[in-house]
Amino acid sequence: MMKTQCLLGLRTFVAFATKLWSFLLYILRRQIRTVIQYQTVRYDILPLSPVSRNRLAQVKRKILVLDLDETLIHSHHDGVLRPTVRPGTPPDFILKVVIDKHPVRFFVHKRPHVDFFLEVVSQWYELVVFTASMEIYGSAVADKLDNNRGVLSRRYYRQHCTLELGSYIKDLSVVHGDLSSIVILDNSPGAYRSHPGLLQM
Repeated sequence: MMKTQCLLGLRTFVAFATKLWSFLLYILRRQIRTVIQYQTVRYDILPLSPVSRNRLAQVKRKILVLDLDETLIHSHHDGVLRPTVRPGTPPDFILKVVIDKHPVRFFVHKRPHVDFFLEVVSQWYELVVFTASMEIYGSAVADKLDNNRGVLSRRYYRQHCTLELGSYIKDLSVVHGDLSSIVILDNSPGAYRSHPGLLQM
């Protein structure tokens, strides 16, 4: 009788310990998945080969004009959520700027692999930031993306745009006189409607 009770107690303990262990493993896996999901991916940036460097030196370097919001980053400010970012995703950085004498915090999410993208394409193009955002915000975002590498030194902001029918139009002639030297990466083709010949989808 005593033996039976001991065996029954042991079985109950083993069943409970197994369930507890399964639960702890489940929690651990979820935590590891969360950590892996938000960790920064590091790449080895290989320098251009001498042959590639020589070929690039022989041709005129083109200009890659990059937009910020919805192209290189997604951001929202206090109290406003954007559907482009999954709720609960931590921002890559937070900017505190003063707009019209009011402090505003922007929660900025970089596009996946944007640092690697900038590092690589800066070897091939002269990079230019052209955003319809205010300079106080756009400059702070560009500084963070540049990260003291000097690849985003040329920048144009809202004051370089023209307000037309309630939207800002980007005038590429301020970037370079020869528009055939310009390549655009922007989520809003309408921002360049004053240059219809340049737009290709």
